[in-house]
Amino acid sequence: MTHTPKPLSRTSIARLGHGLLVGATLFAGLGLGASAQAFDLRFGHGGTEDTAYHLGATRFKELLEQSDTDLGVQIMGNSVLGHETEMFEQQMAGALDMSIINPGLITDFSDTANVFSIPFLYRDQEHWQTVLDGEVGREIADQITAETGVKVLAFFGGGKRQIVSSRALDSLEDLEGMKLRTNPTKPLITAWSALGTEPTVMAWKEIYTGLQLGAIDGLLNEAEWIHRMRFHEVAPHIGLSEHDITVRLLTMSEMTWDRLDEAQQEAVMDAAYQAASYARGVQLDQDSEALDLLVEEGATLHELDREKMQEIVSEPLAEVIEEMGLTELHQMIVNAE
Repeated sequence: MTHTPKPLSRTSIARLGHGLLVGATLFAGLGLGASAQAFDLRFGHGGTEDTAYHLGATRFKELLEQSDTDLGVQIMGNSVLGHETEMFEQQMAGALDMSIINPGLITDFSDTANVFSIPFLYRDQEHWQTVLDGEVGREIADQITAETGVKVLAFFGGGKRQIVSSRALDSLEDLEGMKLRTNPTKPLITAWSALGTEPTVMAWKEIYTGLQLGAIDGLLNEAEWIHRMRFHEVAPHIGLSEHDITVRLLTMSEMTWDRLDEAQQEAVMDAAYQAASYARGVQLDQDSEALDLLVEEGATLHELDREKMQEIVSEPLAEVIEEMGLTELHQMIVNAE
């Protein structure tokens, strides 16, 4: 016997339509899940658009978006997401993907980051580059990553730090008794105390007024920021100590890193390395140009006996480095070729 199918009722048609809609929605959801790895990296930093921070971040964005990875980059500069320490904490929590960080600001989270606060760490600019781009730099990066949960991809930086003073610095004896604004890290305080100064803590925004009023006699800074902050207007003497070349960490939350597939991770590392190399070149050029500008605007440069300074601080610094558990890492840096 042949059965003639009954026509569907309105209720059955509605149920069928609903089932097809649910199935289509599930299918679309599966399709969305398959492409969920395509997203924008949120990249915060504290620089204005003319700084090596922003120019390096822009280069990273260009390089990564040229790769075949479906990753984009949203740059948010000028501290719109907060201070560097706050941005680092956001990365630790997985709330921010990337940022550029002064290692001196994260020593509460990473003992290893203290290594970059040791003055007279590099023989010269070439040695500094060798450390950052070589095995030693990768070892430091991996240790900071392990301690914080924030991955160090590469290193920015390039400002050569000098002494900015309201009084002439014709010899090292002129450092005696100088009230010198420094960051409150043990290596810095130890070294500059050994050189005869009186290390003094003062908020960044109070430095210009502090120099005007004589609350401090000087500070440690790189030429670009001496010029940007107009410190030379009230402290026109610059002692060329070159006791440090700045290092900044290009970082990514490990939670973000773990979301990436192997090809994306490779593209991120390649873009990070190239962008860091470019940003360091920009910073070194800006530093040199700023030093020339300072002289044009009335600052006086004073050559200092850097080798003598290193000799004076060597022994007290060695004790502090050992106390901080950084002797092996420090030696690796010193021996880098």
